Amino acid sequence: RARPRLVFHTQLAHGSPTGCIEGFTNVKELYAKIAEVFGISPTEILFCTLNTHKVDMQKLLGGQIGLEDFIFAHVRGETKEVEVTKTEDALGLTITDNGAGYAFIKAINDHTIVGCRHYEVARMLRELPRAQPFTLRLVQPKKAFDMIGQRTRSSKSLAEGRVASGKETLRLRAQGPATLEE
Repeated sequence: RARPRLVFHTQLAHGSPTGCIEGFTNVKELYAKIAEVFGISPTEILFCTLNTHKVDMQKLLGGQIGLEDFIFAHVRGETKEVEVTKTEDALGLTITDNGAGYAFIKAINDHTIVGCRHYEVARMLRELPRAQPFTLRLVQPKKAFDMIGQRTRSSKSLAEGRVASGKETLRLRAQGPATLEE
């Protein structure tokens, strides 16, 4: 008896066309399939969420995917460095990995931890001496429209006063130019 063909829809969380993926049996293969569809490296994918493009830790892709779930892949964005001083034995930090063996922390004191599982990273952090500052290099997901500034009112449009009331209509004509009408 033939297995049913399971096809899932996917997009890059910061915006992309919808792609279809199938034929994967684990998270690593899933990331490879998503990467193939969008022409990126699987290591560019930080994590995936189900049914939302937003960074929502409650919607992280885990060990199961519903047949109707839409998969959003969050890819590498800006890298930030944070200096932390460990004052207690425990940091109170939650560390997870993306299921493909990549923790969201990329380096501790310039020692790369790419490819380490979350429990290995936790052990390294636990072994750091107290009262000595250390640097974490973190990678945040790429944001949609991060290249566009926040909307501001320009003095030019206020001076003209056009379309600001919302009571005008743009009339498109078959012959001649489009015109604004009240």
